[in-house]
Amino acid sequence: MIDTWIDRVTTIEGTLWQVLGIVLLTFVLDAVLRLIFNRIARRLENTRNLWDDALLESARKPVRWGIVLLGILWAAEVVGGDEPSDIFQFVDPIRKVGVIVLLAWFATRIVSNIQNSMQDARYQDHPWDASIANGIGRLVRVSIIIATALVVLQSLGISVSGVLAFGGIGGLAIGFAAQDLLANYFGFLMILFKQPFKEGDWISSPDREIEGTVEEIMVLTTRIRTFDKRPLHIPNSVFTNLIVENPSQMDNRRIKETIGVRYDDINVLPGILEDIRHLLHNHDAIDTDQTLMVNLLSFGSSSVDFWIYTFTKTKGWTEFHEIKESILFEIASIIERHGAEIAFPTQTLHVEGSESNIEPREQQSLS
Repeated sequence: MIDTWIDRVTTIEGTLWQVLGIVLLTFVLDAVLRLIFNRIARRLENTRNLWDDALLESARKPVRWGIVLLGILWAAEVVGGDEPSDIFQFVDPIRKVGVIVLLAWFATRIVSNIQNSMQDARYQDHPWDASIANGIGRLVRVSIIIATALVVLQSLGISVSGVLAFGGIGGLAIGFAAQDLLANYFGFLMILFKQPFKEGDWISSPDREIEGTVEEIMVLTTRIRTFDKRPLHIPNSVFTNLIVENPSQMDNRRIKETIGVRYDDINVLPGILEDIRHLLHNHDAIDTDQTLMVNLLSFGSSSVDFWIYTFTKTKGWTEFHEIKESILFEIASIIERHGAEIAFPTQTLHVEGSESNIEPREQQSLS
């Protein structure tokens, strides 16, 4: 009995030393890999090839975690060889699944890094639009995840054809449940390739109370931040049948104003209009290649009206209003220089006869 106990202690001690050796080897390999990755990264800093940077950064974490996983499983096999237990039968399936998941992780990281590099002017003379690059990246990553799930099921001995057959049997119920998901997915594809808007655009819809800045276009929904800072999460299927106005895609912004002067100032109005035309034609912020009109519009009930119709070079909302404000103040100064005044609604009352001929009603009734 003592000999058996001594043999058992000796075996446990030997196993412990093996496990400690595996742990030490794992840490050494991890440190060596970290040094190798850092040295390669320094050599690739000055290159414009997006592939080498993407591959290197994508491999860092999966490779290091792969070393850790293999070390843990190796140690588990050593312990399980001396201490048989049902728990150690899962070592081999965990190894298979772990390798598959690490490869999938590596692939998704490559997609993400290439997606970011395609938008970076350091790698591309003509960087991709963020919405297109992000959308394609999401599609590829979803495809990798689905393929990985199928491969994992197959590696665990679960028949993929059986899973698909089950999907066929319950296809009707699943179809009804997934109808909205598919509609949103195709809405995402429409947004991605047709590009009625992209992330960062200001959009609005006359059909629904939707107006704000597009923050993120996701596979199923689009998040919009309203001007009062409320987030709106809108299903992508909505945009397939929605009228969307995108002011961010305007080339110019329009100034369209009607201004009235007094009828007493009608003789100086031609000079006022000419000076305003000269102002607009020589204004740095006005796009003179677009329609520019300054004309008498109509004879109003209390003013002679003229209108201004022109376009600014900027399409920025804040800058546009600053330019418009400056131009309107200058127009007011032109009107004042000509001795005219901007009219406001007035009425002239004409009374027939003199005041002495108007007899009070009470006196008329007494006579």
